[in-house]
Amino acid sequence: MADEMEQIGAGPFVAFDGLARLAAGSLAEAAVAAKRALERGGQGAVLVFDQATGAVRDLDLRGSEAEIAARYAPAEAPASRRGRPRLGVVAREVTLLPRHWEWLASQPGGASVALRKLVEAARKRDDEVGGARRRVEAAYRFISAIAGDLPGFEDAARALFARDKDRLRDCVRAWPPDVRDELFRFLRAGEEAVPG
Repeated sequence: MADEMEQIGAGPFVAFDGLARLAAGSLAEAAVAAKRALERGGQGAVLVFDQATGAVRDLDLRGSEAEIAARYAPAEAPASRRGRPRLGVVAREVTLLPRHWEWLASQPGGASVALRKLVEAARKRDDEVGGARRRVEAAYRFISAIAGDLPGFEDAARALFARDKDRLRDCVRAWPPDVRDELFRFLRAGEEAVPG
């Protein structure tokens, strides 16, 4: 199985057979790994998780491996057109106080450039704060689906939401290594295995 994981590589989806990690990669790669596990008569439920959200992905695994790979292959990007690209600029009304307009007008590039920079800076701050919350929620969805019956699940969930990584490591110490390691991948805590 480890060799299969190395060949498939890391990506946005991960496939599990029971509590054993099969593969990570594109949706097509994870779907093919799931199909192989089902054909072997897997160790348990065969699940494919979206690594961005932690959600279980329902897949149609009928047909050959080639048909499954084609079904879940990423869509090709449309060919580029000649000329100026469409930037998606939308003109809307903004209501500000006169002192705000004066400040915006004095900025390099004018009001539009200054407003875009302010919005991008605010989005970046929100992503940093919201990103940690989204990782915790994705990790919880993952462990709820795969580890809900494992010992210490409730304590692990509490430690996860408290963001107490040391307590979380203690709570999941007895869990199968693949589940443990994937939990910490969801949290982006590194690829190191949790000490057993």
